[in-house]
Amino acid sequence: MEAPCGVDRLFSLVDQLTDYPRWMPLAHRVTPLDPDGDGRPAWEVELRARLGPFARSKRLRMVRAVHDVAAATVRFERREHDGRSHSPWVLDAAVVAVGDGSRLEMRLHYGGALWTGGVMEKVLAEQIVAGRERLLELVS
Repeated sequence: MEAPCGVDRLFSLVDQLTDYPRWMPLAHRVTPLDPDGDGRPAWEVELRARLGPFARSKRLRMVRAVHDVAAATVRFERREHDGRSHSPWVLDAAVVAVGDGSRLEMRLHYGGALWTGGVMEKVLAEQIVAGRERLLELVS
């Protein structure tokens, strides 16, 4: 996504998961948690997507694994503390300067099966488009 703002402004909206419900409809609720054992910030994230009268939701414990302000890059990874094996969720975001504005590139990796399949992939794509529009409104 290209935005009519500087790198710092755009990065400030993607480097803290607490800000995501303001612009990403998929991030239904985000609650800060005590930092991870290594001091990295952690959040409980409730993802929710609607398909007609039905909704799918998922709660994840996410930590900020990488936070490089100078390079405007951040990575969030799922790290649960319940002793069970969980599907990975990894979200990478990077902001770079482009002309008078900036560009955000995000990559989401999910290693499970809950959010896969043609119908849910379509809903996820719609959520991404809506999130991009809201984020642009916030920085414009």
